[in-house]
Amino acid sequence: MLNITFPSVTQVRWSSQNPDDLFDVEDPATGELITKVQGSSEAEVDQAVRAAHDAFLNWKNVPAGERGRLLLAAGRHLEQHAEELAELVSRENGKPKRDALAFDVASLTGSFAYFGSLCGKLSCDHVDLGFVTSSTVREPFGVVAGIIPFNWPPIHTGAKVAPALAAGNTIVLKPGDQAPLTILRIVELINEILPPDIVHVLPGAGPAVGQALTAHPLIRKISFTGAPTTGTAVLKAAAERHVPVLCELGGKNPLVVMPDADLDQAVMDAVDGAFFNKGEACTAASRLLVHEDIHDVFVHRLSEAVQTLRSGEGLVDGTQVGPVVSKAQKEKVQNYIAIGKAEGARIAAQGDLPADDRLAQGHFVPPTLFVDVTKDMRIAQEEIFGPVTCVMKFSTEAEAVDIANSTDFALVAAVYSQSIETCNRMARAIEAGIVFVNNYNRIVLGTPFGGTKSSGYGREHCADTLKEFSYPKAIRVPTGRTPIPEWATVTELFKS
Repeated sequence: MLNITFPSVTQVRWSSQNPDDLFDVEDPATGELITKVQGSSEAEVDQAVRAAHDAFLNWKNVPAGERGRLLLAAGRHLEQHAEELAELVSRENGKPKRDALAFDVASLTGSFAYFGSLCGKLSCDHVDLGFVTSSTVREPFGVVAGIIPFNWPPIHTGAKVAPALAAGNTIVLKPGDQAPLTILRIVELINEILPPDIVHVLPGAGPAVGQALTAHPLIRKISFTGAPTTGTAVLKAAAERHVPVLCELGGKNPLVVMPDADLDQAVMDAVDGAFFNKGEACTAASRLLVHEDIHDVFVHRLSEAVQTLRSGEGLVDGTQVGPVVSKAQKEKVQNYIAIGKAEGARIAAQGDLPADDRLAQGHFVPPTLFVDVTKDMRIAQEEIFGPVTCVMKFSTEAEAVDIANSTDFALVAAVYSQSIETCNRMARAIEAGIVFVNNYNRIVLGTPFGGTKSSGYGREHCADTLKEFSYPKAIRVPTGRTPIPEWATVTELFKS
């Protein structure tokens, strides 16, 4: 462990001098203060966006190969600080450090390597219409606003910064106030490699900084990941200025276990899907749809696993499930557990809370498995964003599909069956942006990530993401072989 120390007040380039913008960042495992962060105000938002806009005028003209070289160098620089970044994530978010290193930081560095390698490789259409040729090129929007939640700070930073820069944009980030420190450090590190002012970060508690950022007249594209209610507010602000938005808004994801499924694999993946990252994941398997023929044995085996999960401090070896990120998040999850019981669902299993007295004020929620859940219950409809999942019984394939599609969300889903025909049929019938077949591997770099319905729209982590951060421009040039058609009146006026 690196034992990173923090000042009593953390200040960055765009920190204001107003004491009202100061906010706390806590260690969720202990409830203790890590540091106070001096946030930004509307004035700093304006200054950062204008600096990014000025830098864009040069960055967009940097040859694609050079942009790629710089992104690759930034990725290597971040990789050299992987241990530090993983410890930062664990400290402020609560997740086990080993998970932060293997998943969060690996995805961050991978994003810079991936999109750096794609610079200049977007194909351009060329059409010969006889009288003109039309070439379609991709143009960057300008300054991008990237709004990032607390659950995967490195992943979301890489997913927004790397493709935005690869396409020729500059970007201004707004991290979640619960876990901003990792993102502040990432931006500091990449700015040691990249040209000045193409990446900025604006810390702040509450909605004010995000609202000022999305409403700024020089913002030309918004990439938002977060809660549906906040996403709706962002979309409304963007609509006022007709700004395009890439929007990822969460999920209520079904993991469907058919009667012929490999039960060992299904149970293991249900634990992974439900409790990895303490359930603070838009991809969490929060609904486990299990065929009635195997329901009881599945619940028994899953319950045994849930009861053995070890909750604790993320920086301590052996911890499997960390605390949720904040006191408010803990209260939200606890409220949903109470709602589930009040609605008639039954808790089949819970993990233990940490026994260490030092963690008594931490924001721990026991991993919780509900059974006897019906599709109309709130715990089956609403995103809980914590270590809580529910088993729902079905008797036919059609019923499973109906339950799977019964929420407003449609991000990811999983199907377990030894019949490839069943898997293919259900994968097409279930509404989701991604369907896992006999696996729940969430490593998505190089393949499209995103949802539909209330889970949002647009795709991250893939080559098409470069199109999300650029717009097509058609350039039409006369061929000289054939006259260009013209308005008859012009012919009458000038050529008769």
